[in-house]
Amino acid sequence: MSGEQINTIDQLEQSLMGIAVESWRFSRLFARVVNKLDAGEAGRYVNQLRYFQKKVEESLNASGLKLVNVEGQPFDPGMAASALNIGDFGPDDQLLVDQMVEPIIMGPEGLRKQGTVMLRKVHA
Repeated sequence: MSGEQINTIDQLEQSLMGIAVESWRFSRLFARVVNKLDAGEAGRYVNQLRYFQKKVEESLNASGLKLVNVEGQPFDPGMAASALNIGDFGPDDQLLVDQMVEPIIMGPEGLRKQGTVMLRKVHA
């Protein structure tokens, strides 16, 4: 492959990852709005959201990419995500990933895009 072809492939992958992140954000927002609807009305929209998420996932898989959500998992400084609020905690605090702001994107060769998270302290 020529250098120009590699640059085009990189640009396409970057564009796909950008669309995937924005789709992920929109899906989360849409889910919050649907949760405010009554159960009868919400069902139809939940199914549409699942379909949309499945189509995004299929498109990513076709390109060898995968979104990774680590919400609820113990935070590890070696995680492929930066924590926006890490300065709010002490070095001995046990932390959990409270919210994903941006998902981690993995590819066949490993990390393609680092995620962004918000943390919370584990209360014993």
